Amino acid sequence: MRLADYLDKGASLGGGAPCLTTEGVSLTYGQVVDRSVAIAGALQHTGITAGDRIAVLCGNDPVALTCVFGISRAGAVWCPVNPRNEAAENRELFELFGCRLLFFQEKFAGLVDRIRGDLPRLEWLICLDGEVEWAQRLQDWLRAHRAEPDTGRRPDDGLCMLAGTGGTTGRPKGVRLTETNMMTSTALALMSYPFGSRPRYLALAPLTHSAGVLTFPILSLGGEVVIMPAPDIGEFLELIERHRITHAFLPPTVIYGALDHPDLDRRDLSSLRCLWYGAAPMSPTRLEEALRRIGPVMGQLFGQTEAPNMIATLAPADHFRPDGSIATERLSSAGRPTPLTTVAIMDGAGALLGPGERGEIVVRGPLVMDGYHQNPEATAEVGAFGWHHTGDIGYLDDDGLLFVVDRAKDMIITGGFNVYSAEVEQALLAHPEVKEAAVIGLPDPKWGEKVTAAIELRSGRQADTAAIIDFVKARIGSVKAPKQIEIWTELPRSKVGKVLKNEVRTALRERG
Repeated sequence: MRLADYLDKGASLGGGAPCLTTEGVSLTYGQVVDRSVAIAGALQHTGITAGDRIAVLCGNDPVALTCVFGISRAGAVWCPVNPRNEAAENRELFELFGCRLLFFQEKFAGLVDRIRGDLPRLEWLICLDGEVEWAQRLQDWLRAHRAEPDTGRRPDDGLCMLAGTGGTTGRPKGVRLTETNMMTSTALALMSYPFGSRPRYLALAPLTHSAGVLTFPILSLGGEVVIMPAPDIGEFLELIERHRITHAFLPPTVIYGALDHPDLDRRDLSSLRCLWYGAAPMSPTRLEEALRRIGPVMGQLFGQTEAPNMIATLAPADHFRPDGSIATERLSSAGRPTPLTTVAIMDGAGALLGPGERGEIVVRGPLVMDGYHQNPEATAEVGAFGWHHTGDIGYLDDDGLLFVVDRAKDMIITGGFNVYSAEVEQALLAHPEVKEAAVIGLPDPKWGEKVTAAIELRSGRQADTAAIIDFVKARIGSVKAPKQIEIWTELPRSKVGKVLKNEVRTALRERG
């Protein structure tokens, strides 16, 4: 299936139904289909051919999402580019992808202007919502290139999306995602989580990431996607109540913010059927709180850009035992491997490990990417021994539940013992005063590496670091407990809300 086919499937259930809504204004399925057809025709009339790369540089916006479906109809490849990236990173992505055309919002014109001179293959610049001297307005471009698209065009290799990995560990890589990858992700979402007819999805997280891929199952069911142009937790809670939202996705840090928000308990959230969480480990203590206060609707998804969203899932019902009590023993797991995905644990020599043994999480199946774009060395490395290597350390228990222990690169060796930073972070997050934590290893003459934590406290709270260290020791022992804790006003975060350990590590090392 092409990406446009999810939209068309929803439209077949009723073209007059609301499709994309933002700031109280809705576009029907018929309107979105018509606009996407016009965009596809204009792309082909402009000179775009099957397999050409088209970038979309926007915040959360219904016009930008409509462009995605137009790109698909034209047989081109969607390249989502996050405007929160640094200009140099976006320049590298445009260069790597070889983009011929860019759709962008006017508010990001300055970013585009800084890099467009370095991109000779970028032939057309289309501004979606304003006038920019060196770009064409979307409406003017559509009028000048009216044409019926040839919807039979599509890349021979089925490529539909090129996604950047972010570049926090070097130059960004381009993940090649095919129609099969997207269809598998969508099918697994529909298999794994509760849906009904015409669900309503609230998009606060960036549509350039998991939140965007999760719109496809919603649209295939004729559902409505309510798009938030800017993230605001209070408005998020209010929109759930106003639009009777059934599905949403939030990273754990934003869920913590919702739990601490004064409006949470006075909002009617009873329409929710599934609040997905993922992209980073979630504190079991705070997850249990969410199950009590938000409702029995929490649904975990575990994946990565290279295997979008659905490597393993923990559906809302799986958070509870048969008697209705919260299954606390499962709350730290990533759920069960999905039906179309094979998950195993591998040691460094390529041998598969048994239940309870820790090693790298490896994956096989149609969810896994086609490879890294124009990077055969990285593709070969990540596919060693015939499995996709996630870079996560974990284990499978006797019941088949997957537990993610840490990123391989974040493991700390202290006094000869392996300490997984994620385990220490979860112990810190169990403390009632701690909102967020980042644990790293710093060089130490005695221990080799010293377990060190930077923490962010909940709003208005105070805490004694020695008491927090004792709290962690009581939960996981003195070897794993931090030897040093610093309290930060705010921890650095990435575009999708993950705490940036590299920045924490650099800052702490500079301080000695």
